[in-house]
Amino acid sequence: MKNIPLSIPNVCGNEVKYVSETLADGWISAVGPYVSKFENAMKEYIGSNGAVAVASGSAALHLAYLEAGVGLGDVVLVPALTFIASVNPVAYLKAEPYFIDVDDTLCMDPVKLEAFLTNKCLFENGIVKIKENNKRVKAICVVDIFGNLADYERINEIASKYNLVVIEDAAEAVGSYQIKSDGTKQYAGTFTDYGCFSFNGNKIMSTGGGGMVFAKDTEHLEHIRFLSTQAKSNAWYFYHDEVGFNYRLSNTAAAIGVAQLENLENFVKQKHILYDTYKAIFEKNGIEMLSFRDNIRANKWFFSILWNEDNKLSRDELMAKLKERGIETRPVWGLINEQKPYQNCGHDDLERTYYYKNKIVNIPCSTNLTVEDAEYVANEIIKLKNGE
Repeated sequence: MKNIPLSIPNVCGNEVKYVSETLADGWISAVGPYVSKFENAMKEYIGSNGAVAVASGSAALHLAYLEAGVGLGDVVLVPALTFIASVNPVAYLKAEPYFIDVDDTLCMDPVKLEAFLTNKCLFENGIVKIKENNKRVKAICVVDIFGNLADYERINEIASKYNLVVIEDAAEAVGSYQIKSDGTKQYAGTFTDYGCFSFNGNKIMSTGGGGMVFAKDTEHLEHIRFLSTQAKSNAWYFYHDEVGFNYRLSNTAAAIGVAQLENLENFVKQKHILYDTYKAIFEKNGIEMLSFRDNIRANKWFFSILWNEDNKLSRDELMAKLKERGIETRPVWGLINEQKPYQNCGHDDLERTYYYKNKIVNIPCSTNLTVEDAEYVANEIIKLKNGE
C-alpha cells in the first residue's frame, strides 16, 4: 500500500550547504548574513520596497496589525473561512474580529464587504463605526486561501472609500501573482498596506517555521523591524524605547529560506502539473476541483475537491476510507466564528462560507509528489465514489 502525505516540505536544493555554513560560522541565532540575504531575495522576487523576516506567520500578522494601529476595542473585518492564526493576533491586541463571507475563490467577498460597510455601519469624519454597537472598524484582513488571490482592486477601492487599512495574509500564496492589464506581474504580499507570508512546514516553500512582513510605507516597515528585535534602540547599552518582541527569524532558518526560494518556481511548476493531472481525471468522472482566479498565476498551494452530498459516501467517510488506503486528506478548517474564543463576535451573512465548509476535501499536493502518485490518489477517490 502506498503512503501519500497531504503536504510535506521538498528539501532538494542547497539547504544542507547553506545551513552547514551557518553552523560552521556559528551564526545560528536571529542575526547573521542569511537573514539579510533572505530578506533581500524575497524583496527582489516579489518586487517590494523591503522585507522583515520573522519567526512565524503569526508574528508577521501581529506586527502588521500593531503597526496598522489596531488596538483595544477596535474591530477588524476578517473571513471566517481561514486558519485561526489569521485572527488570533487581533485578539492579542485586545481588538475583536467581525466575520465577512467569502466568494467562490474562498477569499473575502468584496460585494459582501461593501454591503456590510454601507448598510450596517456609519462613516463620519473618516471613522467607520458599526451601527449596532458603535464599535470602530479599523482594518480589513484579506486571506489568500490556498494560493488564490482576492479581488484586491475592488477591496482596495472600498478600503480607500472608508479610510480602512488593509492587511494581506498571503501565508499560503508566496509565488502567486496577478497579471495586470499592461502585462506586468503583481505578486502576493504587495497588494495592500501590509503583506504577510508564512514559511511553515507544509507551505510551498518552508523554513520549518518562519514568516515575513512587507509594507508599502518604508517607515512603517522599519518600525516593524525595530519592534521585532525587542525595540532595541541601543544594542550596546540595551536601551528599549517601546515594548518589543522576540520575533526575528534565525540565521539557520533563513539559510533554508534562501535555498527554498531558489527552487520556488520549480515548486510552482510541479504544483501546476499535479493540479492539471488531478483535474483531467476528475472532470471525466464528475468530480469538481476548486478552481483559481482567471487573471492570476496561482501557486496552487492546496488542491481541493468539492464532495457532493449525493455521493455514496459522506465527505468524512471518504476521508476515513482514503486514510485506510494510505492517502492523507483533510477538511477545510473549522470556521473561526464557531471557535470558543470567537463565538460571541459579530458576523455577517456567511452563506458561501458554510457552503464550502461542508464540501471541501484537500487532497495530497506535495511538490515531491509524482504524476503517478496523483493518478493513484485520483483513481482511489473515483473508486470510492463508485462504491468500490
